[in-house]
Amino acid sequence: MAYKKLLSTLLCLILLLVPLSSCKKEKEPEIQAKSYYEYFDTVSTVISYAGDSEGEFKAVAKAVEEVLGKYHKLLDIYYEYSGINNVKTVNKNAGVAPVKVDRELIDFLLYAKEIYAMTGGKTNIAMGSVLSLWHDCREDAGDDKIGTKIPSEQELIDAAQHCDINNLIINKAESTVYISDPKMQLDVGAIGKGYAAERAAELLMDMGVNSYVLNIGGNIRAIGTKADGGGWDTGITHPNKSVGERYITRVIIKNTSLVTSGDYERYYTVDGVSYHHIIDPDTLMPANYFSSISVFTWDSGLADALSTALFCMSYEDGLALIESIGGIEVIWVDKNYNVKHTDGIKFK
Repeated sequence: MAYKKLLSTLLCLILLLVPLSSCKKEKEPEIQAKSYYEYFDTVSTVISYAGDSEGEFKAVAKAVEEVLGKYHKLLDIYYEYSGINNVKTVNKNAGVAPVKVDRELIDFLLYAKEIYAMTGGKTNIAMGSVLSLWHDCREDAGDDKIGTKIPSEQELIDAAQHCDINNLIINKAESTVYISDPKMQLDVGAIGKGYAAERAAELLMDMGVNSYVLNIGGNIRAIGTKADGGGWDTGITHPNKSVGERYITRVIIKNTSLVTSGDYERYYTVDGVSYHHIIDPDTLMPANYFSSISVFTWDSGLADALSTALFCMSYEDGLALIESIGGIEVIWVDKNYNVKHTDGIKFK
């Protein structure tokens, strides 16, 4: 499963977040961590640097688990669950009837529409018909990632006729969602994990939690700072695994989110050509601007969405977008592994 493939990478991220020096005058608070394997097909880890008691940590970890569990079910596009109408239910009823859903799903879908407008359509949850074609080919490739085909040009063109987010009709008063195009499908993978991480972070901040890090499948959300007021040393994975360097650079983060999108994890090859999972809505092919994009901002959902959008834009267009939003820092790694970054990045 996907979480097994990611486990080694995520454990390395966790180790990087551990303070590297043991020579401080004051003893560092004991670090506590708990991982979950059930949510978003990935590994999620709650890490405490707060020096809290075992009971306090268990309560925080349980709160995170409950949030992740809720959104895992709400945003699932493959399975339905007893007693809940989720994205899978909405997709199943495309062109049939509105579906009454929980307010949390209404809020998420409204947010996704805002993201669509903000990114000029580069992050579009209504692209399920296109993304499913690529997903099926990638799944057919299996664990060795060697495939036999890519979607045909005509298949992609036909599927792209059913990606208009205006056909996602949300009735806040009735708490219903309806897809008016029977061939349109939602795929929330570009936003869902980060959005859930931010809801968990919000809950912890409401609880008064400080000096915690959430690692949700590689999406990092730092809550507050270390006990001494400093930040955490975090590595940005080198996209080229053959160079012998695990990280292309290292940064210091505190009280922020860090989300990286790259072409080096979810991909498959056909006739020696690699096809990754981030699909440009303009070309309907894997985006070809960068090898990785790392986004730092206050909101993990926004960081998740922007990492996808920026991956599908030139550097110049991406820079203009983040400057128009404000409060965003970015590291771009191009196909030749050259690094560009905004001025506010705090490197190790």
